[in-house]
Amino acid sequence: MTVARILDKARARGLRVATAESCTGGLISGALTEVAGSSDVVDRGFVTYSNAAKQAMLGVQADTLDAHGAVSEQVAREMAEGALARSDAQLAVSVTGIAGPGGSEHKPEGRVCFGLAMTGQPTHVETQDFGAIGRAQVRAATVARALDLLEAALDA
Repeated sequence: MTVARILDKARARGLRVATAESCTGGLISGALTEVAGSSDVVDRGFVTYSNAAKQAMLGVQADTLDAHGAVSEQVAREMAEGALARSDAQLAVSVTGIAGPGGSEHKPEGRVCFGLAMTGQPTHVETQDFGAIGRAQVRAATVARALDLLEAALDA
């Protein structure tokens, strides 16, 4: 997986990309825009670290947050779908997780929920447990998985 390949595939299909990030704080958008010429593919990135930001910027429902918590596939789904609806993109990836340190018995450090929304396709959600490998490593692994999800969607 290289970011240049993701951008080339999106460009070839005429697709624009948006990101909705919590635990990565914009690192996915940063990775995508590291490549010169990415502005014709990357539409925008939403950094929604707080629950209030998830609600205001992406339309995540308070009921969803109350019922499932911010680190959940349900919230990841609403984040990805919200990014798609609030951008000019046709493909959006979202991440919400616990980079650490910390966590709980039910939501351990290193758990990240992903969402991938694409116009005309059902939204994909998944959870990865990277483990207590350290904050920087969880964030790096999250960026890598998000990029893999984008590439897989573009290959489908």
